[in-house]
Amino acid sequence: MNNNNLQSIASGPTKKRVVVSASGKFHALRLASALNQIGYLEKIFIGYPKLSLRRPQIPAHKISSLSFKEPLYRILSRLPFLNKEDLAYYTSDLFDYFVSRRILPCDIFWGWSECSLRTMRKIRKSFEAILVLERGSSHIGFQYEILKKEQEVLGVKVNLPSSLIIEKELQEYDEADYIVVPSKYAKETFLKKGIDCGKVIDVLLGVDLDIFPWVLKRDDIFRIVSVGVSIRKGTHYLLEAVKRLKIKEMELWLLGNFSQDIIHFLKRHSDAFRYIGGVPQHRLSEYYCQGSVFVLFSIEDGFGMSLLEAMACGLPVICSDAVGAKEVVRDGVDGFVVPSRDVNSLSEKLLYFYQNPKKAKEMGTAAFERVSKFFSWRNYNERIESVCGFLRKG
Repeated sequence: MNNNNLQSIASGPTKKRVVVSASGKFHALRLASALNQIGYLEKIFIGYPKLSLRRPQIPAHKISSLSFKEPLYRILSRLPFLNKEDLAYYTSDLFDYFVSRRILPCDIFWGWSECSLRTMRKIRKSFEAILVLERGSSHIGFQYEILKKEQEVLGVKVNLPSSLIIEKELQEYDEADYIVVPSKYAKETFLKKGIDCGKVIDVLLGVDLDIFPWVLKRDDIFRIVSVGVSIRKGTHYLLEAVKRLKIKEMELWLLGNFSQDIIHFLKRHSDAFRYIGGVPQHRLSEYYCQGSVFVLFSIEDGFGMSLLEAMACGLPVICSDAVGAKEVVRDGVDGFVVPSRDVNSLSEKLLYFYQNPKKAKEMGTAAFERVSKFFSWRNYNERIESVCGFLRKG
């Protein structure tokens, strides 16, 4: 968190009742768990069945499951006459509606962007509470502009946020007393869009060191690992960088479900990678630990959780300067931060790791030590407690 934000915020009452609302998992359960540990959590509304929530560390009576969102989305997505780009809006808005009907009196409402406008407005009419909006990425308008520009440059249809989601999020930004984002990079995008500095608080996320243990690599193949396969994640630039290397004993593993906007580039570079596909979170470390270097080359990314996960598994990393988690990476110590879209710089750093395996291992060790000490979920819990201690009503 940026402590400068807090210097001008007076502390509130010692005991606070906090209600959390998130239609997806995101890191909402981690937030709720942190709030529960300090005795603040009143309730979390979440769009998943209780039985599917792994390790929530939250009493069952404090979890209100509104689990229709994901099944409804899958059903509606099969209907040919519906605009697929707007489906996320309608299902999230329905979740928001049901939460607004069930909202409890509280001191702080902490809701996720895209699914909190109705509830925040209901609270404004019903009782006094601090309204905190969690935005897990950059400003929605900034994000749209970056992706729209990429679409124009590439000449392919990129997955853009729908106009309905943009309109709702902009209203949520206005309604909220505070907006919490996961990085200084994300915060800067809000400031560029005219949001007051004192309204935006950056709180770095964490990684579960138990789920992402560091085990030794089984072979000597130079292997690049990347998570997220889309234009937004910069996969097309990574594929181009790998093709330029012309290294025989090398592999590129792409993890995660691919977005439709990247298919053209996957076909063009079909011989340059191995597509792993979606991997359950508890198995991701098996793939990270067989890598030599991890790459996250997004053109816009409010945080980039996979970067911390890879570092926890002892991998040196390369990320673009458009990745929020870049502030975790000490350039030249844990890995490298290179300019977004700069294929030449990315190729050079990949070649450096290939030619200097000993240095790569040293940087991977440094990366592991850094996240272990400063970026576990325990560290995140401490940051959340600090934030709650200073929030006050407008």
